[in-house]
Amino acid sequence: MKKPNLPDIEIHVPTTGNELLIKALNNINHDKHIYTLWRVVNINAVDRLNMTDHGPVHVQIVANISLRLMRMLTENKVVMSLTTDYGLSQKHAELVVVLGGLLHDLGMSISREGHEEYSLFLANNLLYKILDFLPIEEQTIIASEVLHTIISHRSGGHPLTIEAGIVRVADALDMSKGRSRIPYEKGEMNIYSISASAVENIKILKGKDKPIQINISMNNSAGIFQVDELLKKKIAHSGIEKYISVHACISQNKEKKLLSEYNI
Repeated sequence: MKKPNLPDIEIHVPTTGNELLIKALNNINHDKHIYTLWRVVNINAVDRLNMTDHGPVHVQIVANISLRLMRMLTENKVVMSLTTDYGLSQKHAELVVVLGGLLHDLGMSISREGHEEYSLFLANNLLYKILDFLPIEEQTIIASEVLHTIISHRSGGHPLTIEAGIVRVADALDMSKGRSRIPYEKGEMNIYSISASAVENIKILKGKDKPIQINISMNNSAGIFQVDELLKKKIAHSGIEKYISVHACISQNKEKKLLSEYNI
C-alpha cells in the first residue's frame, strides 16, 4: 500500500509568550494521526465534493482569526467564560479557541452531513494527547470546552461560552476569494460558489462603536449572500454579536462579471 504523503505545512499562531499554546502546537505538529486526518478531510471536501479546503489551511486560518478576535475582546475588558466559570487563565482560554479552530472539522473525514457531531468523538481522544502537559483536571476542562466550540459551530448552534462564539464567527470569516475558488473554477454555478467568488478580502479591525469592525470588500454584489445568509447568521447566535460590526462594500467602480448565463 502506498504510504500517504503528509501535508508540507506546520500549524503556526502568534503564541506571544503563551507556553500552553507552544506545547500544544508542538504536540500537534508532531502528530501524524492529526495530519493524516486532515488529509482525509480534504479528500472528501476537495476531491469528492468539489468544496474548498477544510484541512490544515482552513483550520489554521480559523485558529488565527479566533485568537485575534479573542485578544481584541480581551483588550476591551471582555472576560472569557473559562475565567469566569473555572478561574482559569487567559492562556487556558486561548488554548480553547485555538484547539477549537484546529479540530472543528475533523468529522469531514467521515461525512459532510453531521460532521460537527463526528468531529466530537474524533477530537476527544486527540485532545488528551495534545494536552498531556496539563494536570488531569485542567485537561478535562479544556477538552470539554473545546468540544463545546466544535458542536457550536454548526448552523443551528447556540454557544454557551464566549470562546465557542468566537470560533463560530471565525469559521464563517474564512470566505475570501482565494479560499473559495475551487467550486467556481470547477463550474459549480450556484449562489454559494458565485457569492463566495465575489468576496475579495476581509479585514478585522478595531472598531469605534464596538470592539471589532469587520470590513468585507466584494467585486460583485452577489457577495452579499455570503454576508447576509452565512456570516450574519453565525454572528447572530454567537453570543458575541454585541461586540461586532460588519461593513460590506463593492471594492471597485464596476462590478466584475461572474456569470454569463444560468440554465436549469
